[in-house]
Amino acid sequence: MFSTSQIHLRQLQIQRPRHTLSQHLSTLPKDQPLLFPRKFSHPSSSEGRPLGFPLRSDSISPFGSSTFLVSRCASDKFSDSFEPDQALNYASEPTQMLEHKKVSIGEILKGANAILPYVVLASTVLALIYPPSFTWFTSRYYAPALGFLMFAVGVNSSEKDFLEAFNRPAAIFAGYVGQFVVKPLLGYFFGTISVTIFGLPTSIGAGIMLTSCVSGAQLSNYATFLTDPPLAPLSIVMTSLSTATAVFVTPLLSLLLIGKKLPVDVKGMVSSILQIVIAPISAGLLLNRLFPQICNAIRPFLPPLSVFVTALCVGAPLAINRESVMSPFGTTIVVLIIAFHLSAFIAGYVFTGIIFHKATDVKALQRTLSFETGMQSSLLALALANRFFQDPIVGVPPAISVVLMSLMGFSLVMLWAKKNN
Repeated sequence: MFSTSQIHLRQLQIQRPRHTLSQHLSTLPKDQPLLFPRKFSHPSSSEGRPLGFPLRSDSISPFGSSTFLVSRCASDKFSDSFEPDQALNYASEPTQMLEHKKVSIGEILKGANAILPYVVLASTVLALIYPPSFTWFTSRYYAPALGFLMFAVGVNSSEKDFLEAFNRPAAIFAGYVGQFVVKPLLGYFFGTISVTIFGLPTSIGAGIMLTSCVSGAQLSNYATFLTDPPLAPLSIVMTSLSTATAVFVTPLLSLLLIGKKLPVDVKGMVSSILQIVIAPISAGLLLNRLFPQICNAIRPFLPPLSVFVTALCVGAPLAINRESVMSPFGTTIVVLIIAFHLSAFIAGYVFTGIIFHKATDVKALQRTLSFETGMQSSLLALALANRFFQDPIVGVPPAISVVLMSLMGFSLVMLWAKKNN
């Protein structure tokens, strides 16, 4: 039996209105933290475990309930292992997992550049086995394709990068010398031995020399972007300079080496620079400056598209000139073109290391000038051969050079990119 005082106390507890959770929290001191942990981490464990303490608002009374006390005790016990926003982090875990998946997909798309050499090799084999797979990609598509590659470089660059490139006049001059001094000398050497030692027609020697007289290739800019992105603007400045002055230098070199002065269309060359280099890069820079969110959205998709475009630029010339490549002396020409480009890659790399050995980024600069010296605008040489030479054999070395230069250049991309990583 209960005593009178106990019964009275029991009646008071029953009649007393229950406080809500918000009313009870308002009575706590403002400087007293109240934690409601959802998980905790033990010092010896790297993963958190759920702490299943239910907390009902209707169970809190001014006398304190066991549920509330257990939660408070657990908070005090494990408060050292909690982060201030752990409850928020726990609630946002699904969002973080989703973002992680998105990042993973983005990384996969960005990693498409790693398979570029294999794609180029596959396109080469496909062009030889089944030429119609690339013959539809005629010369009228080359300018837009190369312009797209330059646009991809512009999206991933800034105006500051190009301003810094102009602050390195010695490197720009070295690239120019490699393009219009070292490469023509190598072209003259291999063009001469092709006739005197290997007994090939004179037109083949003229085709090799003509390939060495043209300006740098835009693919060298993209190759530099894949291995050393900070130096891509420098590579673009070098190629643009050599292309702009090719309207005067290429005819002079062809006269000295081949004995035939080739008239080059000045307006066409300027228009080519505007379409392939200046306009796409400017569009990429402006888009990056004015609409960075759009750039962030499209940036992961640029590498796989660039790989596809590069494969077309390599496979199409080979498919169109397949008969010339498969000619009786095609193997000898392939060997000579490989030696020609390999010598240029090595010369650009070695001489840059000697001249700029004190530069802090000497290795990156060596790779950049190696690409600039070893990769020529063979498509321009092919166009000049088809237009100004009556013998179609003159166009065979430039046609083979387009393929081999790309294969060798992007093989170096794969090799140097792995070393950088």
